[in-house]
Amino acid sequence: MKLLPARPRLLALGEPVHGEAALPEARNELFRQLVEREGYRTIALESDCLAGLVVDDYVTSGAGSLDRTMAHGFSHEWFNVSEANRDLVRWMRAYNEGRPASERIRFAGFDGPLEITAAASPRQALTALHGHLSARVDTHLLPCTAEALDELLGPDARWTDPAAMTDPGRSAGQTAQAKELRLLADDLTALLDTQPPHPLTSAARHEWERARLYARTATGLLRYHFRMADTSPGRMAWLVGLRGQMMAENLLALAERGPVLVHAHNSHLQRNKSTIHMGGPPVEWWSAGAIVSAHLGAKYAFLATALGTLRHQGVGTPPPDTVEGLLYALPEDRGLIDTLRLTAALGDTRPAPRVSPYFGYAPLDPAHLDGSDGILFIKDVPEN
Repeated sequence: MKLLPARPRLLALGEPVHGEAALPEARNELFRQLVEREGYRTIALESDCLAGLVVDDYVTSGAGSLDRTMAHGFSHEWFNVSEANRDLVRWMRAYNEGRPASERIRFAGFDGPLEITAAASPRQALTALHGHLSARVDTHLLPCTAEALDELLGPDARWTDPAAMTDPGRSAGQTAQAKELRLLADDLTALLDTQPPHPLTSAARHEWERARLYARTATGLLRYHFRMADTSPGRMAWLVGLRGQMMAENLLALAERGPVLVHAHNSHLQRNKSTIHMGGPPVEWWSAGAIVSAHLGAKYAFLATALGTLRHQGVGTPPPDTVEGLLYALPEDRGLIDTLRLTAALGDTRPAPRVSPYFGYAPLDPAHLDGSDGILFIKDVPEN
């Protein structure tokens, strides 16, 4: 906290590679300290925002079991098998046991229901949003019935076909039904915005927040599916940009609750433009971190994580003229580096970029050091 100009609403901890146990273990340690010393009450991970509701229900009220929560509460193949994630969920449930609702810590996924090869059907989000409203408003205000919504959605398989990622013609996103669903999602969202929680109890606000999440997810998914059917050269830039927007909207909503620790890949949290290589020309987009930083200013803080070695993945000792090489020469096995002091010490020069032999690990970009507030450096990452 001494590195930061103000106490952030969103403290973002990035990681340069997924699936390495040492990184979420460090995240867990940081979150425990933030809860116990700084009053943080929410952690948000790069995981499906709707699946994350299963985890939140378990850690806050004990709904379900730990095994069921791990099986159904996370997206991405490495999350639900992660022992560090299991430890996090177990600790959060134990912490909340016996505490009043106002003191419980919360879990959230902030990614859309998206994978790199597919996107979810909008059914869950749209039907949940419709159900929330139908229980609270006059029927004549609803733009459609639940049965009409179901008929327009059709089979989920037409939405989730993995082939649509590489073949726009396989996407359902620009059919007549999908276009009508986009209008209905917009109407349902507008109707929700006219219905604040009443009476303003914690339970009513909780349900309203979930309905807002369903609304964001429904409209975001339908936009995403529309662009999956796009054949223009900007298709991939649209897709990664829309994913970043969905992430950012979820993070801004979480920030309304109070201070949040966010954990995701560095590329989703940095303030500078992000780049991804997917077989063709590199695709650039403004990440969730860049969007949130523009909204929150000093209330957003980003700590990038950098690694020295990842020997089991072929990443050896970093060259001494790289950022990682300079940090590797320090005596500590793990440390937090003040980016301002580091850039001041470097002056007008910048270290050489590090080249990783392992595609899954993204080294720091020395040209963008000033885009972070600090660097968590882990010298040697052991094999899981």
